Amino acid sequence: MYVDGYLLAVPTANKDLYRAHATQTAAIFKELGALAVVECWGDEVPTGKLNSMHTAVLRKDDETVVFSWVMWPDKATRDAGNQKAYEDPRMSPETNPMPLDGSRLIYGGFDVLVSG
Repeated sequence: MYVDGYLLAVPTANKDLYRAHATQTAAIFKELGALAVVECWGDEVPTGKLNSMHTAVLRKDDETVVFSWVMWPDKATRDAGNQKAYEDPRMSPETNPMPLDGSRLIYGGFDVLVSG
């Protein structure tokens, strides 16, 4: 498997807008081969002494940390799926706007070492 991971800050007032955005995006990724899409709204996210999820995304007082991941069967499926998603008009900012500051979104692709 291959996993894309995301960490972001979403205005707390935009929770329902984010849920709608994420639901639409998840359906598209699943159409394109994703095995699962998980979106997690921060509930118990401690502030660290040196660093934390809050500081990583430069969270503001009126924002909530969101942790998400997309599971793919392999990297090739992920690469093809992402390419098609970027070309899909349903993913355009006009059609499916992100209700957050995307410049502070942190993401990366990961090979799975352990899955239980």
